[in-house]
Amino acid sequence: MKESLRVGTTHVQRIEVDAARTIGFMGDALRVYSTPSMVLDVEHTCRQLLLAHHDAGEDSVGSHVAVDHLGPTLLGQTVTVEAKVIELALPRVSFEIEVRDEVDTVGRAKHVRFVVDTAKQAERLAKKAARVKAASGG
Repeated sequence: MKESLRVGTTHVQRIEVDAARTIGFMGDALRVYSTPSMVLDVEHTCRQLLLAHHDAGEDSVGSHVAVDHLGPTLLGQTVTVEAKVIELALPRVSFEIEVRDEVDTVGRAKHVRFVVDTAKQAERLAKKAARVKAASGG
C-alpha cells in the first residue's frame, strides 16, 4: 500500500439508479433504489478509493458492511456515494459512507475492507477449492 492513503482520504462516485438497481416486487410504479444495490455501490466506491493507492499485485476484499437505508431514491435519479477513510490499520481499512440523491441523504454506511496480495489470495482460494473437492468426494 502506498503512503498516499491516509485517514480522511475520500472518493466520490455518481451512479444513475437504473432498473437493475431498483426493487420490482411492488410493481413498476413503485420502483426505488434497492438496499442490496446500495451495499454494492458502497463496496465498489470504497474499492475504487483504494485502487488509487495500491501497489502492484494488491487489491481489497470487503469483510463488513453496516447500512442504514434512510429513504427512497426514484428510478432515474442519480446517487452520489462518498466514501471516507476513518481508520487505517493495515491490512484493515475502515470507511464511513454517505449516499445522497439530488434531494436527500438516503443512506449512511460503515464498511471494512482488507488489502490483499492477489497472488497469496489465489493460493488461498486454490487450497479451499481442493478442500471442497475432497469434501465432495471428487
